[in-house]
Amino acid sequence: MANELNGAVVAVLVAPEGTEQVELTDPWKAVQQAGGQPRLISTTGGRIQGFNHLDRADTFAVDFTVDEVNVRDFDALLLPGGVANPDYLRTQRGAVDLVRGFFDAGLPVAAICHAPWTLIEADVVRGRTLTSYPSLRTDLTNAGATWVDEPVVVSTDGPNELVTSRGPKDLPVFNKALVSTFAAKSAA
Repeated sequence: MANELNGAVVAVLVAPEGTEQVELTDPWKAVQQAGGQPRLISTTGGRIQGFNHLDRADTFAVDFTVDEVNVRDFDALLLPGGVANPDYLRTQRGAVDLVRGFFDAGLPVAAICHAPWTLIEADVVRGRTLTSYPSLRTDLTNAGATWVDEPVVVSTDGPNELVTSRGPKDLPVFNKALVSTFAAKSAA
């Protein structure tokens, strides 16, 4: 896995607070170990606050705000979960537009746990098969997606590859699938 991503730049979009820390740090490390370059994007600069479920955890430096970047600057998008993180992002026009831009550009996207809430707001799940934290099942179905209870789903039934997963316990298979999917796109 040393250089599968061959320097691919991966946008990691998070809210200023509420990101489930392990859903940020575990995929981040997987991208780095595969030779990719993750970049932390948020709606504000400075530092974001990670959480271990409901408890404050570490803070992380923001590389860029959503207003400072363009989809063309990246090869893929990662959306960590946590309940508050995507709930906030789906109310921020710049974040939603950035997510939609990755789909419009045909770039791969990976979303875990509650992160598909932001995908719903970007109107990019209709006709797609995906998974998420189980409480999002009705939201995704109402938005036109087919929801399945699987550890990881790699959806190719749309304009781009979409990797989704249920939550922290599925991180090993999620990380493997996102690296594989991002690597295939960066090699093309």
